[in-house]
Amino acid sequence: MAAAGAEPSSDPAAGARFFCTAGRGLEPFLMREVQARLEATQVEYISGKVFFTTRSDLPSMKKLKSAERLFLLIRKQLPIAVPSQSKGKILTELQRLINEDPGSWLKAISLWRKLLERDKKGEKVSQRDLNALKRKVGGNEIVIAKKLKLEEKQMVEESRGEGQRDRLPEESLEQGDALTKTDQLQEHGLQNDMVKAADTQNQDLTFRVSCRCSGNIGKAFPPQEAGRVVGIALMKKFGWKANLRNPHLEIFMHLNDAYSVLGIPLLRVPLANRTYIQTAGLRSTIAWAMASVAEIKAGALVLDPMCGLGTILVEAAKEWPDVYYMGADVSDSQLLGACDNVKAAGLEHKIDLLKVSVTECCVLVEPWSCCSVRITTGTLETVEATASP
Repeated sequence: MAAAGAEPSSDPAAGARFFCTAGRGLEPFLMREVQARLEATQVEYISGKVFFTTRSDLPSMKKLKSAERLFLLIRKQLPIAVPSQSKGKILTELQRLINEDPGSWLKAISLWRKLLERDKKGEKVSQRDLNALKRKVGGNEIVIAKKLKLEEKQMVEESRGEGQRDRLPEESLEQGDALTKTDQLQEHGLQNDMVKAADTQNQDLTFRVSCRCSGNIGKAFPPQEAGRVVGIALMKKFGWKANLRNPHLEIFMHLNDAYSVLGIPLLRVPLANRTYIQTAGLRSTIAWAMASVAEIKAGALVLDPMCGLGTILVEAAKEWPDVYYMGADVSDSQLLGACDNVKAAGLEHKIDLLKVSVTECCVLVEPWSCCSVRITTGTLETVEATASP
């Protein structure tokens, strides 16, 4: 089955094919953004994904605000047919994803290495951020590690032909979702490890497969089983080693009734996870999209009359800094959370927060025409002000 998308070039300067995942309804925003920010060409989308070609480097692609995750595209093709009478045919089709065109895999690995080499001076997470992530991960790491060790052992045994199992473990192989919090902790430390891995031979690579199946193929072939079949095929074809806990390389595979997509995640932490958001509220990608609809111009005054935790204001101030922003809300807890986000983003001099009801808010006409509560340095301070005649 021929791939529908262009093969990745081994030279980033020549332009390569990528795709990003996006929240439902955000695909048009992401399409416009990759064209404006990355000068992308051949931009197209399917539900939840935007495909594009660009010559941009990895630091530039990290600046995307409406994307969830970023991938280097390996293959994009028509869906795998699901014959009702035989799983063997499905297994053969899954193996063909690797065996039919091994050259596209080698080109993708070469480009993946070059992108990582150019990004080895990437951002570093502060110790404070690392400690916060450790608290979030907590005891889940131990449980996840045990499950991954079991999965890895089973994959290696099957690849050596030690017998087929009729019963499959119940844990899902969708490790990309299961390990999101753990991967956040490891992102910047593992980035350097991945760069070092780029200097090794192909056979020294370790990998894992993250698989999602939906529609008819999801009913016929569970994600875990599909991921194991592809993993074994990769081990036999290229000599890579399975490592489900701390691999050099992750292969993402999404199979449904509309398409089959394979790619390499370029970042372990989703683009949507902003380091400057201390208290999570509205999804950052949605907040950015809402701010972009306002068509903010330099020198403007922007008011969010029900700002909540201030996510829209923070996203707007990061993207359009030459603007004065004000946020209003009646909830002390929401305003204190917004204050934490504003301070974490370093935007104290860009954003003012007021405690005032939207029904009484006349800030657009007279910014200080009512008694309000202003947030300063993490505390509530009453500000008395009267309107000028």
